[in-house]
Amino acid sequence: MQMPQIRMQSTSMQIGLNIEQPVQQIEQKAADLLIEQPKAILEIQTTPGKLTIDQSKAREDMDLKSLSKRVEEFAQQGYQDWLAGMARRSQQGTELRHIENGGNAIASQAKQNGKGPEKQFNLGWIPSHFSVKLDYQPAQVDIEVTPQKPNIDVQINRPTHEYTPGNTEVEVLQKNSLDIDFINLFPDEIVE
Repeated sequence: MQMPQIRMQSTSMQIGLNIEQPVQQIEQKAADLLIEQPKAILEIQTTPGKLTIDQSKAREDMDLKSLSKRVEEFAQQGYQDWLAGMARRSQQGTELRHIENGGNAIASQAKQNGKGPEKQFNLGWIPSHFSVKLDYQPAQVDIEVTPQKPNIDVQINRPTHEYTPGNTEVEVLQKNSLDIDFINLFPDEIVE
């Protein structure tokens, strides 16, 4: 006996996708940057150094004296010689006034007045040590700096953005279908 049957055969739908990818382009230009740095203000004040050399003592040691110094020494020496001469004459006058006391006053005075002072000889350094006097005042430098701030100018450039959207197209490559077959469906053959 044959049983009635229903046979179904289906075919799935097949679709195809045509995809066009999106395109995006971004370009970022660098910012326009302008930097200007003014020079710092620099002020320098200098007081020059001062060197003083006093060699008057060294010149005096070598007997190279100035006119005023030599006049002063001659005046002092003349005054001292005048005082010494007065003292000597006074003493010799007293000796001669008391000649009756004995002694050979005239001969001793002649001998004393006839010879000059003994010459002095001595070793030494001409000019003497440290006879040249040095005085130095160093220079002074005052530096004043005033810094200047930089001038900065920035121009921002916006990015260039281009976008092409993608596209997707759907197409049916195969339609779906359902086939139904009935087998052994005859009414007279139905068995109860």
